[in-house]
Parts: sequence; structure tokens; C-alpha cells
Amino acid sequence: MANTIFIVGVLGNIISSLAYLSPLKTFWRIVKNRSTEDFSSIPYICTLMNATLWIYYGITKPDSFLIATINGFGAVTQIVYILIFLVFISPRMRAKTALLVGLLDVGFPAAAISFTHFMFQGDVRIDVVGFICDCSGMLVYASPLAAMKTVITTKSVEFMPFLLSFAILLNGGFWTLYALLAKDILVGIPNGIGLLLGIAQLILYGIYHRYEPLKKASDNLEDGLQNESLIPACDSVS
Repeated sequence: MANTIFIVGVLGNIISSLAYLSPLKTFWRIVKNRSTEDFSSIPYICTLMNATLWIYYGITKPDSFLIATINGFGAVTQIVYILIFLVFISPRMRAKTALLVGLLDVGFPAAAISFTHFMFQGDVRIDVVGFICDCSGMLVYASPLAAMKTVITTKSVEFMPFLLSFAILLNGGFWTLYALLAKDILVGIPNGIGLLLGIAQLILYGIYHRYEPLKKASDNLEDGLQNESLIPACDSVS
């Protein structure tokens, strides 16, 4: 059983790594144009916060180093993305973005880690950390939900690429299987939701992929990330 859990965890690491690298095209565009245009840094700021907390969970819980490794890789990618934003974002927004990074990516994780480290021990600490991770993960769910809303509104899958939706499905599937084998419900909850969202996205893709995109579809939406729904979700944390 231990070998099976390890293999599934490694496959989950590989799939998750591809998902973390999926915005590379967007950031190449930002660097090439030397402007962030209307792209939002909030999805990456929230993802970095979530990855940081899961690193702590993976370190805190015995035999969960695969959770720590993939989120460590994810944290590195998000730091690179955020740094690119800070370089090319407008001066007016740079200070606000840096403040948000300080609050959500430094202040909140530091407070959560310090609180759980000094206030709880053993299994109670693991459960509390996992609960915080699940709550922060809710912010990340806003991205695929917003993409699905965009597809229905515009009747176009232009901003919900098939490969990204398929990656969400595989990522959720592998980590849900990992959670079942490892009997870790705290890992299973967010990834089970991710699996359902991946299935829903592929169903929408099957329905709308032959439709002609509406002219009013925005040119500034990222691959699966729509800014409007993400801002309120993150505001609720701070």
C-alpha cells in the first residue's frame, strides 16, 4: 500500500507541476509587451498563500513530504510570476500589489504557522493546519468557477483551454486518489472539489466548443482566470 501511495503521489506531483507552469504563455506576453495590461496578480498571490500553507502541512504531518514538495515547486513558480508582475505593473498599482503580497503571502502564513505551532500539538495541530489550508484553497476555486461563468456568458471556450481543464481533472483525480489511499480527508476535500470542477469544465467544453465566440468576449482574460470573481474572494480573507 505504501508503494501505491508513493506512486500516486509522484504522479500527482508531475500533473500539478504542469498545472503550475500553465500560465507561462501569459507571462511571456507580459514580458514581451513590458506591461501587465489588465491581467490580475491576485490569482497568483492567493495561490502562493495556499501553497505556503500546504508546505507547512506537508512538513507537519508524517509521511506527507510529497505534499510539501509539489507545493514548494508551486510556491517558487508563483514567486516568479508575482515578481514579474511587480516589475511590469503600473507604478500606481505596484505599491498596492506589494502591500497585498505582504499581507497575504507573508503576514497571514506567518501568523497561521506561528499560531498553530505554539498553540497546538500532535494530531490537533495537523488538523487545524489542514483546516486552514482547505479554507485558503477556497480562494483558488474561484478561478475555474469564473472561467465556467465566462464560457456560459460568452458561449465560447476561448478562455477555458481544453488542456487546462483536463489538467485540473487529472490533478484533482490523482490527489483525491492519494487522499483516499492515505486516508487524509483534509487533502481529499479540496482535490475532490477540483475533480468535480474538472469534470464540469469538460462537460461545458463539450457543449460549447463548436460555438462561435461572442464579439464582446474580453481579450484580457487569462487561461481560466477571470479577475472580477477573484477580488471579492480574496478580500474576505484580509
